[in-house]
Amino acid sequence: MNPDKALSLTGKVVVITGGVSGIGAGIAVRFLSAGATVVACSRRKPANLPCYESRTLEYFECDVRKAESCQLFVESVFERHGRLDALINNAGGSLEMDSATALPNVIENIIQLNLIGAFFMSQAAHRVMTRQNSGGSIINICSVSAIRASPYTAAYGAAKAGLVNLTETLAMEWGPQNIRVNALIVGLIATQNSLDHYGGKAGVERISAMLPLQRMGTPLDVANACLFLCSSLADYVSGAKIAVHGGGEKPIFLDLARDK
Repeated sequence: MNPDKALSLTGKVVVITGGVSGIGAGIAVRFLSAGATVVACSRRKPANLPCYESRTLEYFECDVRKAESCQLFVESVFERHGRLDALINNAGGSLEMDSATALPNVIENIIQLNLIGAFFMSQAAHRVMTRQNSGGSIINICSVSAIRASPYTAAYGAAKAGLVNLTETLAMEWGPQNIRVNALIVGLIATQNSLDHYGGKAGVERISAMLPLQRMGTPLDVANACLFLCSSLADYVSGAKIAVHGGGEKPIFLDLARDK
């Protein structure tokens, strides 16, 4: 099989939640470049939508925390295009907060956004993917916070850990309907948010130096992994947890021990 042809998504319809900024925008542009029809959603439409050359994604407003909103969005996409080949559950995020004093409504909102929203969207996608013989592919954008401690973002880490389990469970339940479900365990990614969070370019450079590949990831790194999982090259990949973290975070005790 020609891998270039296998990675072409011409004629495919892909939905990306939170696909208008950061990692989501990077995924959207990569999929547009592969020929896919890309439909993104968020709660608020940005001033500029991601595009590739003359191709721009389609946009819908949708609050993934609400099941009715997810269902309406996915049904609208299916009615317009007659198919849904892939769903990428990318919408997520968290505030930093002390676990002892975190407000109940904030905890609930974070879990709704990062876990329950992905569940609602996956249910909506399942309803339409089962109407087509080709089934479909669902990708959950998880985080290293799902597989290690997540201090000051406890609700986020717990939600992403739940999303990993949801991935494996749905892959087992929905495999007979030819729906593949996979997760990406995403590490530190260089976006505008990371520049702001880590104190600008100097902070990003310090963090990059501690990573095995000597750099933070990019949205394109995540997008390429998504493209593989949505392509025919991954036809037998389901229930997988693929690490996109450049080798992981070096344990700090190694440096502490050497300093003595």
